[in-house]
Amino acid sequence: MNYWLFKSEPDEYSIDDLFAEAAGKGRWDGIRNYQARNILRDAIAVGDEVLFYHSSCKVPGVAGTARVVQSAYPDPAQFDPDSRYYDSKSTPDQPRWFCVDIAPLEKFAAVVPLTRLKQQADLAEMILLKQGRLSVQPVSAGEWRSIRDLARTG
Repeated sequence: MNYWLFKSEPDEYSIDDLFAEAAGKGRWDGIRNYQARNILRDAIAVGDEVLFYHSSCKVPGVAGTARVVQSAYPDPAQFDPDSRYYDSKSTPDQPRWFCVDIAPLEKFAAVVPLTRLKQQADLAEMILLKQGRLSVQPVSAGEWRSIRDLARTG
């Protein structure tokens, strides 16, 4: 199993939205960065676990966890001309963008804020802290444990 961090703006799609999904899972879609797309398409697998990160908000940070329940498939929004994620250069035979489905595991009692993550010496090499803009990124097992410990202890 691998670990990942997925970033979403909570006013767009939050940990609460994931927990509210009627199907018990949500589509992680709308990714329009090639590096993040490649990770979704080529590296993420069913059973992998995800840190759900709220970005571009008052208190950015890790809000909970999820599990990948469906591996990469073409993002349907790329084919919908009414979608803000429409891509006229993408075709069903040659899709450019992919998504995965995730199911909620845990909503933290409080968001583990980015400011707190930056204070942890054992997280100094975390991609989030070095290449902050990437919306889908790997997380080491040690980073995963450290953040889960922070969520439990505050």
